[in-house]
Amino acid sequence: MALTAFCSEEAEILYRLQCVNRMMGVKFEACTGISQSRLELLSLLFQADEISQSDLQKKVNIDSAAVTRHLKQLETKGMVTRRRKPEDNRVTLVRLTEEGRTRIEASKKEKERFISEMLENVSDEERKLLTDVLIRLQQNIEKIQTT
Repeated sequence: MALTAFCSEEAEILYRLQCVNRMMGVKFEACTGISQSRLELLSLLFQADEISQSDLQKKVNIDSAAVTRHLKQLETKGMVTRRRKPEDNRVTLVRLTEEGRTRIEASKKEKERFISEMLENVSDEERKLLTDVLIRLQQNIEKIQTT
């Protein structure tokens, strides 16, 4: 059933996806103590010794200004360090600190618990179907031409 008489079933899908995304972000941060975006940045840094901020930005689906803000906050908390590349002062290199590594390790269990509770009462078959549908939606959205 649609939300209102003016909302089609298709429009309700968009609405529900937006609601889930907002709610998931708020609850995830409340449970883990860190936003999904910052945890994703830390996880990518965990896999690399040092990476340029622009390369890091290309690996995540976050605009460059937001990446800069996130890194600044993570740097303030002692989780990352940033420095200019000696050979090219325009390039900022980012590295995970020991505090950042510790934070990632601590977040793993919290993240797993959050995911487990989020997917409670969702069967393996439904999870697979949901994943497939979300992948197709993502691919369709990527194809949409903007002006």
